[in-house]
Amino acid sequence: MNDSPRGRGGTPRKAPGPGLSAADAAGAADSADAADAAPDRLAPVLRPVRAGSGFEEALERILQVVRLGLVPAGGRLPPERELAERLGVSRVTLREVLRVLQDEGLVESRRGRYGGTFVRRSAPAGAAPGPDRAEVEDVLRFREVLEVGAAGLCAAEEPSGERERRLRGALAATREAPLADYRRQDTLFHLTLAGLCGSPSLAAQYAAVRAGLNGLLDRIPLLVRNLEHSQRQHTELVGAVLEGDADAAREVAREHCAGTAALLRGFLL
Repeated sequence: MNDSPRGRGGTPRKAPGPGLSAADAAGAADSADAADAAPDRLAPVLRPVRAGSGFEEALERILQVVRLGLVPAGGRLPPERELAERLGVSRVTLREVLRVLQDEGLVESRRGRYGGTFVRRSAPAGAAPGPDRAEVEDVLRFREVLEVGAAGLCAAEEPSGERERRLRGALAATREAPLADYRRQDTLFHLTLAGLCGSPSLAAQYAAVRAGLNGLLDRIPLLVRNLEHSQRQHTELVGAVLEGDADAAREVAREHCAGTAALLRGFLL
């Protein structure tokens, strides 16, 4: 006779692993059972992401699952195949997302028959509070308005050798920047673009909102996958501007802003 404890539906409970008490293991099993039994709780969050910012938005979605407690501490996230299908991303992209969450100490991967990706304990009660949601949203929306507008205006300007030289130089500086200096060079690239749009007032407003944006970016980790994606968008943006394609420039800028916004909302809100 098999006397091993079972969860709902007859599923064997996971035996306590290293560092887990019997109570913790039982709680993890209960949480996993609950997550498996009530997948509809995740439906409002685990929606397909947009192709232009798949990594960033997939990361935002799973961060929301964790921070909203839709899968509680000790609970198991849905299997990789299911997560990838629900988010509309490849399993390669999903694994990069899960690796970031592991590096940040938010989830852990366990192998074996009862393995999977499990949510780790929540931050202690004394942890520093996050930024005000309304202030974050204000910065993100104003930034998008200004960057998208600057991209369109810059593309509509008359071709100029000096403008091309400055844009290509700022782009090259971001491409060659070491990781520790990337955000500074990224800031200079966007300030250059705003400065070339033909509106000194817009450029001044962008400098102010960028300072607020950088304060938020300093609170989240630098993610190599995100930086690679941003660099491709920078290249596309410069190409659209120099070709005089205002619609394409605005669309690239909009996608670029959306990717950053997804990361900031996921980590901070």
